[in-house]
Amino acid sequence: MRRQEKKEILNIIASLEQINRLTATNMNAGVPVTAEVLIDCQNAALEAGNALESLGEPVEEIIRALEEYCETLYQMSLSLDELHSCRKLAKKIQKQLSDIKNKIISGLPSGKKEVVFLPYKASMWDSLESVWQAAAEDADCDAYVVPIPYYDKKADGSLGEMHYEGGEYPDYVPVVSWKEYDIARRRPDAIYIHNPYDDWNYVTTVHPDFYAPRLRSFTDLLVYIPYFIAIDDEVEDHFCVAPGILCAHKVVVQSEKVRKRYIEELRRFEKENHCQGKFGDIEEKITALGSPKFDKVRSAKRDEYELPEEWKNQIRRPDGSVKKVIFYNTTVSSMLKQQEKMLAKIRDVFRVLQTQEDTVLLWRPHPLLKSTLRSMRPGLLAEYEQIEQEYREGGWGIFDDSPDLYRAITWSDAYYGDMSSVVELYKQTGKPVMIQNTEVLCQDEDMECGL
Repeated sequence: MRRQEKKEILNIIASLEQINRLTATNMNAGVPVTAEVLIDCQNAALEAGNALESLGEPVEEIIRALEEYCETLYQMSLSLDELHSCRKLAKKIQKQLSDIKNKIISGLPSGKKEVVFLPYKASMWDSLESVWQAAAEDADCDAYVVPIPYYDKKADGSLGEMHYEGGEYPDYVPVVSWKEYDIARRRPDAIYIHNPYDDWNYVTTVHPDFYAPRLRSFTDLLVYIPYFIAIDDEVEDHFCVAPGILCAHKVVVQSEKVRKRYIEELRRFEKENHCQGKFGDIEEKITALGSPKFDKVRSAKRDEYELPEEWKNQIRRPDGSVKKVIFYNTTVSSMLKQQEKMLAKIRDVFRVLQTQEDTVLLWRPHPLLKSTLRSMRPGLLAEYEQIEQEYREGGWGIFDDSPDLYRAITWSDAYYGDMSSVVELYKQTGKPVMIQNTEVLCQDEDMECGL
């Protein structure tokens, strides 16, 4: 049985205890008991009995106690005009309900915790994976991975195309359809998310059914873990006060420095909006436990990743030896800030690396780059798509638009590109890292020109 199921049955008994206390108080004040109240109590007891019988546990003793309780309610219904008898029966009911509660607590197993993980982009699953693995290995826990759909946003802010990436997760991750997992009915013990923005993001939004305030109403523990790594432990203001962070019971961040930054911004937000305390105890809410993304990159090994044939053809020489692989990373922020310079730099990098016989370029643009351009810089989209098409058709490099960042990190020998959270991950491997300078273009094929 699930822990939540036991909790819901105990909640019914607690409600009956409260009603009985109120009934006894009213009787002592001379207010008569109504038949409707007794009928409602009988119906609630029947609901509890049905729920118990559906658990598949030995509950005969508890069911008998519920039946005796209903019989006492019936006796009270026959004595509504006799205040002394009703008071006596109310005391008996109080003892019966206490006995039923104790039987449920001691007679039923505590039940397993149910934990659900709600990733949206498969490429960001790494921010939850190690936590899911720990939950999946816990004998007292049922862990579910339920990828949720998300939408592109149009330039006017309205919803565009819907995406669902449930089929793009690793084979070892058992995915449950978002249409089959009813959060409102199941009320899991904990919900983990890695998208905190709800409708605040200009580029994408998760399905409104999975906005943070709604999720919080269905669980006792909503946990947000950032999908990104904070570069040098620095976090911009807007990352700290998104809806998912405000609504979460817990926020797990990568370091104590980042934790202090979140606390500082949340306190400022509360003060400016006159809502101190509305979002819980901030000191307790924000906890520094590290990032699952670090767990993933430190444990990744090449033999865990099967290469596509087109990658093998690029990386391996005819004699079976392997070329050096340069992981080229281009980010959304650099494209938005530098625009034409960034496009020129990409072309220049391609021109230089195409001539290197012992080196293969593995280009992995940010997975939201095109949708961001479509929404925020539509004038750049056509040229960017042309660059991408020419690179794909050129056949001299690898284009990686898969959701698995760690295959690229593990199989590459060095990092080149924009400063981003990927750099922080790459540093964990101990391999070389070089940040590109968009102000410098190579005038020849000399690799010392400032790539």
